[in-house]
Amino acid sequence: MKNILKISLTIITTLILIIFMACTNNDEVNGESSDEALTILPSEFEAFNSDAVSAYLSDGGTTITIETTGLPNHKTVYWGEGNKLYMDEPNVEVTPSIMSSNNNAVTITVDAVPNLDGKTVSTQLNTIGIAVSGASIFNDSEGNGPLSQAAASLDWTGAHIGPGVYHYHLEPVAFSDDDDKLIGILLDGVFIYGRKCYSTGTYPTDLDSSGGHTTTTQYTDGVEQYHYHIINELYSNTDSYILFAGPYQGF
Repeated sequence: MKNILKISLTIITTLILIIFMACTNNDEVNGESSDEALTILPSEFEAFNSDAVSAYLSDGGTTITIETTGLPNHKTVYWGEGNKLYMDEPNVEVTPSIMSSNNNAVTITVDAVPNLDGKTVSTQLNTIGIAVSGASIFNDSEGNGPLSQAAASLDWTGAHIGPGVYHYHLEPVAFSDDDDKLIGILLDGVFIYGRKCYSTGTYPTDLDSSGGHTTTTQYTDGVEQYHYHIINELYSNTDSYILFAGPYQGF
């Protein structure tokens, strides 16, 4: 009788372990584990403006903290007259602030490994990412209204100040103009590139609703990685392309 009881307990214990392991493995397959850690920063950060941006691993390598002065390394009317990067743009209806009178600094923390479990999250107002130039990325809204109402204040590279920091809404042609160049990183930890795909040399045709797909990039050393692109569709009266409307895929 004792032997039968021991055998029964052994079988029950084994079944419990199998069920536990199956559940654990299923969570990992579905991307529900958000504790994956890195030991070094992704090589993409080498492309960021080091005069403005500082990025480092945080929380044991499970997150990346990105600090920026928000000051871009390209010309714009928003630098203000007298600055060496000032650019006269007579057709831009400049907002009241200029770089020197505005606090453009931003700090964000993103997952080191995006959680690509199929769930999506809508973008919100204010900073949704950091561009390689050091400035913020915003979505396709201006305040609570459409971006088209503020299009006249956008400079030559699809950015302006107000409200808040200097930020891009449209394709930032100062550093990505109808190409496959890295544009920046978004709040979900996913990198975003220009309108063309590095792996094919042309406009991607397999993008999801967020402008994302999985292919190699110039930074992944032959390994396929999920990333976003600017979607190759002209926006409203801007004669340009929305940088990122969302939703996020990596939260």
